[in-house]
Amino acid sequence: MSQLLAHLDYLDEAVAIVSTRIAELLRPFAREMELLTTIHGIKQRTAEVLLAEMGPDMRQFPSAGHLASWAGLCPGQNESGGKRRVSRVRKGNRWLRAALITAALSASRGKNSALAARYRRIMRHRGHHKAVVAVAHTMLVTAYHLLVRKATYQDLGASYLDQRYAQRLTKRAVRALEGQGYRVTLERAA
Repeated sequence: MSQLLAHLDYLDEAVAIVSTRIAELLRPFAREMELLTTIHGIKQRTAEVLLAEMGPDMRQFPSAGHLASWAGLCPGQNESGGKRRVSRVRKGNRWLRAALITAALSASRGKNSALAARYRRIMRHRGHHKAVVAVAHTMLVTAYHLLVRKATYQDLGASYLDQRYAQRLTKRAVRALEGQGYRVTLERAA
């Protein structure tokens, strides 16, 4: 038992030494670390992985979609004859993807955040795994935009997606009625 405890102490010291070295190397990127940690589910270690794998300069990626494709967090495309088949996510940067999946699992357990609401919304129709990957994709796209714009993350809240969905549903219904030849005037019920 004493050998196991001594080995555990050795490992703790090794982790502390490596953590100190990582902190020294990331000191020039303190602002980027601060921006990334404003996203729900992304803490110090995850932000370190994001910066180490993506880099702080996003000019190498023309868009957030390119970054998501490089990371392997974009939806797979398997369509033939107009039918979409079940497909897997692409192969990409496994370290970045693993860190974002872990962060997405953490963010999905939140109560009143847009990421948790997104998870719950997708999970109802697609299942747990696809919902977690979708939240990880959203986090990656958010991180891209934060690093490009040098802005902090502002959570829109859990009801934001529901409000957008209600607006889209209303517009779709109005277009359907106008397509049938009706003139539609919307009025709020009392």
